[in-house]
Amino acid sequence: MLIVDDEEIITDGLFDVFSQLNLDLDLYKAYSGEEALDWMNKTRVDIVLSDIRMPGMDGLELMKSIRSTWLHCKIIFLTGYNDFDYIYEATQTQGVSYLLKSEGYDRIIKVVTDAIHELENSLKFHHLIQQSREKLTTLETLAQGNYFRYLLQGARAVEELEVDFRKLGIALDPSLPVLVAVGDLQRTDMHHSFAESQETALAVKFLAETFLAERTNSLGIIDRYGGLVWLIQQTYGNGTGSDESYSRTVMFLEGQFELMQQACMESMGLTFAVTICADPCQWIQLNEVYDRVRSQQYWRAGDGVQMVQTVSFEPIETAAHSRTLREKAESLAIYLEGGGREGFLHLFNELKETAFDEPANGGPFLLELYYTIALLLLSYINRWELHDKVGTTGLMQRDLHTSWQDSFKFLQNIAESLFDLRVSVERNRAAAVIEKVRSYIDEHIGEDLSLVRLASVIHFNPSYLSRLFKQESGVNLSEYIDEVRVDKAKDLLKQDGLKIGEVGAQVGYEAPHSFTRFFKKSTGVTPLEYREILRK
Repeated sequence: MLIVDDEEIITDGLFDVFSQLNLDLDLYKAYSGEEALDWMNKTRVDIVLSDIRMPGMDGLELMKSIRSTWLHCKIIFLTGYNDFDYIYEATQTQGVSYLLKSEGYDRIIKVVTDAIHELENSLKFHHLIQQSREKLTTLETLAQGNYFRYLLQGARAVEELEVDFRKLGIALDPSLPVLVAVGDLQRTDMHHSFAESQETALAVKFLAETFLAERTNSLGIIDRYGGLVWLIQQTYGNGTGSDESYSRTVMFLEGQFELMQQACMESMGLTFAVTICADPCQWIQLNEVYDRVRSQQYWRAGDGVQMVQTVSFEPIETAAHSRTLREKAESLAIYLEGGGREGFLHLFNELKETAFDEPANGGPFLLELYYTIALLLLSYINRWELHDKVGTTGLMQRDLHTSWQDSFKFLQNIAESLFDLRVSVERNRAAAVIEKVRSYIDEHIGEDLSLVRLASVIHFNPSYLSRLFKQESGVNLSEYIDEVRVDKAKDLLKQDGLKIGEVGAQVGYEAPHSFTRFFKKSTGVTPLEYREILRK
């Protein structure tokens, strides 16, 4: 939620009130319409609580700018008794409500809470899925997925693409570049059928058709790993093709994918991570970009739940990794790539037991099965360059093992080591990210430490950084920043040469009274009282 008012005391007061409530909101504040737009251009905003009369850009102008970027945003205007001409015009727009400034905090909190509930209800997407199903049949989806794999095999002429796109109902322009996004569906239950897995992926794909249609043309595809890939182009009329328009489109995608994640969690109990390539690619580069985006998603920090990550690449020079694995290892590859330890081991033991139960053909089948799985593991180790962490000696030499039982136990140990390593790497990367955030906070304690700013430092979406920091540190990010500010302020207050206002400015408070209020709330005494205690 963004709070906007040109009177600092009102803005700060509302910010303090909502900071103390457990509404699960990331809060931002601005002291003008122009500053509010800066926030809107940095991150998705779901609720704006704004004065309607402000110097420069007033509330109505701000509303029009908000609507051009975030259609779902709820706008609540704070008004005086003489603002009803403004209010009449504003309330002709859907999603806009108003309050009198004299109504008090309880009434403001009630209206904001109602707006939150409206947003949550709007994310119930079963009716959205039905609308999308009418536009795109399941057979078309499967055909488009097969066609995507065909495209990954090599370059195609524009004329050929035009014909194929038209026949397959693909609403993309083969003469224009595309943005690529990869979604990793994360299910808590690995014991699901292929049909259930496909149905889940289709639901998310159909949902995206609705959420992304506002500013883009997109094609959602289920890839060979059961994940999702989106090929996205800007719609005409949005400055198509310019660097600025692509930047705004990527920001739009970040916001919409976050909304999709919330909808999927609330309606299906499903989470997914999304990695977006911020650089548009030509169709000839599609296979390389797809592989590199998947690679970036694999090497994410933390578990990736509800993550929206944006990446950029240097010009591609190397060839893509091979995507060919033996047909019988397809399901095992899906589990290995997705970190599905339980599913992998369940299928591994099922295949092994089937081979052991057929003594007549057991030898040749066991040999084929062993080298199929061994090659899958070796390919994985090579692809992620894990040789120094997981030994491969004996992997492609079955005769080094004394029995078939020992052979498959050896393969199982390597597979479990890879799963353990993945968890360890995710934790280590998460710890490294949190340490980077902490260092940045310590070094810039007097500067902008908003969630948006910190997220931009490590290239994560703000909500994922907030969750990751709490998960890894045990405290909210805002609480940690306050602790650092208090500790720094205490050190500075020991220096008699610094005025109270100067101390506040060095820890991020330009207004002395705001610093005094913050310090007393945190310590129980004012900065002046604390300094006097030190002198005793």
